Formats: sequence, C-alpha cells, structure tokens
Amino acid sequence: MINWFNIAVWSLVGTWVLVVGTLILMYWQTRQNQELNSANAVMNLRERFDSARMRAARRHLADRLLRQAHQDIASVEVVTFFELVGTLTHRKILDDDLVWEAFGTWVESYYWALRNPMDLIGQTRANLSDPLVFHEFEWLHRRILELNEEHIGEHVTTSTDPGEDARRILSREVALESI
Repeated sequence: MINWFNIAVWSLVGTWVLVVGTLILMYWQTRQNQELNSANAVMNLRERFDSARMRAARRHLADRLLRQAHQDIASVEVVTFFELVGTLTHRKILDDDLVWEAFGTWVESYYWALRNPMDLIGQTRANLSDPLVFHEFEWLHRRILELNEEHIGEHVTTSTDPGEDARRILSREVALESI
C-alpha cells in the first residue's frame, strides 16, 4: 500500500532542500560577480590613474606640494580621483583590500602632503564653507591606515618621520613621464 502522506512529506522536504540549495548557489554566484566587478573597476581606475592626463596632474600636484607652492595648485584632479575611489569604496562597490593594494601608498602620501605642513583640505573646506569637501578622501585615508594595521601590523614603519615616505613618493611622482 502506498503511503501518500510519507510521499508528500518527502516531496516537501526535497523541495525545501532544493530551494535552500538554489538560494545558497545564487548568493555565492552574486558574491563572485560582485568581486569580479570590483576587481574590474579597480583595474579600470588604475588605468585611469596611470593615463597621460592623470600622470600630468599627479606630477603638477606633487611638484607644488613638495615646493610648498600651495597658491600655484591649479588642479584638484588627483584629489577628486581619490574622492571618487573613497566614495565607491565606502559604499562597498569597490573591495577595500583591492583599493588598498592598488592605491594605498598614493592615498597616504597625497593625504599627508595636503595636510602638512599646511592643511590645504581644511583651508578649502573653510574657503567654501563646506565641511564635506573631500570627506570621502579623508575616509579612504583612515581606511587605508586601518588596512595597513590589519595587513602589515601597526608597528611596521619605513621611516621615523611620517612625512619622509610621503616626500619620497611625491618626488617619484614629480619625475613621472607621460605615457
């Protein structure tokens, strides 16, 4: 004799197992697609960062920051670029570990140079009466420092002067050639 109740129960259990398995698979595929999209976006941003136009903007800004010729800074393209990267990272569109790998050194160096010895970011905020100017770049800088601690340890430093590394990186930026 066929026990229809047992067949119905096992059909129900099988259906739920199939539904849960499908949801898990869909979640895994979605996560894989997000990671792939983030990686592609970071690679595209890195190409933009290394474009001839951006290299010229980086060279200009680095030169002015090293010479402390703050009044001669005509372009904010580099800072705006990092503001965009910060926004996309903060909104979890970009993976922060990938951003740390691709841009961490530059974020630290430019941020330090824009804040020392003269706080150009603070000055810009005051001049525009807008406390949110470059706030995502500031957030990105804090996140890069957190990732430094996570990945290489808080006691790892390459110099005793925190500005020494920034000046070294900016000196290399001044020597950039157009592609």
